Amino acid sequence: MDDCGRVDDRQGTAARGHSAATLYEASTHSLACSASLQPAWPGAEVSGRAFTVRGRGGDNLALHHAVLQAPSGTVLTVDVQGAEYGHWGEVLAVAARTRGIAGLIIDGGVRDTEAMSQMGFPVFSSGTSVVGTRKDWFGQFGGTIRVGGAAVRSGDLVVADADGVVIISAEHAREALESADERVAKEAAFMDQLRNGATTVDLLDLPSIERTQSQSGP
Repeated sequence: MDDCGRVDDRQGTAARGHSAATLYEASTHSLACSASLQPAWPGAEVSGRAFTVRGRGGDNLALHHAVLQAPSGTVLTVDVQGAEYGHWGEVLAVAARTRGIAGLIIDGGVRDTEAMSQMGFPVFSSGTSVVGTRKDWFGQFGGTIRVGGAAVRSGDLVVADADGVVIISAEHAREALESADERVAKEAAFMDQLRNGATTVDLLDLPSIERTQSQSGP
C-alpha cells in the first residue's frame, strides 16, 4: 500500500515477482511488445492489470481523464499511435501516483523523465519529446488496443522491466504465473548444477564439437 492507502504494484506482486522474460518464456499465451517500448528511466519496472486507453497522437486530454477513470493498482496502457509528443509528464505522474495508479505503458512520447525517475513512477514509452500537446479529444477507455504491436485488453496482465514489456491475457494469467513458478524452481536447480561443474551443453543436450566431429569422421 502507498501512503494514500492505495495499492502500489511497482514491486511486482501482480506478477509474483517474475520478470517479463520469465513470464514470456513460461507461457504460450504471452505477447512481447516491440522493443521500441523502453523504460523512461533506468530501473523502471511495473506489473498489474491493464487499463486501456485509446488517444490521439499529439493530444493528451484522454490521459487526464484516464487518471480519473483507472482503478487503483492498474497500469495505464495507452495507444497514441507512437506519436512523438510529450503526452505524459511530471504533472500527470503526480496525479496518477496520488490515485494509486501503478504505472504507464504508452505507445507514444513522454517528457520529464528525470522527474519521474526521482519520484519512482514507472513509465515505458516509445520515445521522449518536449513537444507539447493539444487537449481536444476525450479518448476511449477499455476494449482492445495495440501497444508496441501487441493487442491489449483492459484486465490483461502487463509486466514491464529492463528486458521489455509482456502482455498476458486475463483468462490465462493464473496459468502463466503458475508456469513461471515452476520454471523458476527448475532454473534454480539448473543453476546449482552449473555451479557444481555441469556445462550448459550437457544440461541442455546441445550439439557438442566432439560429438559432431566423431559423427563426421576423419
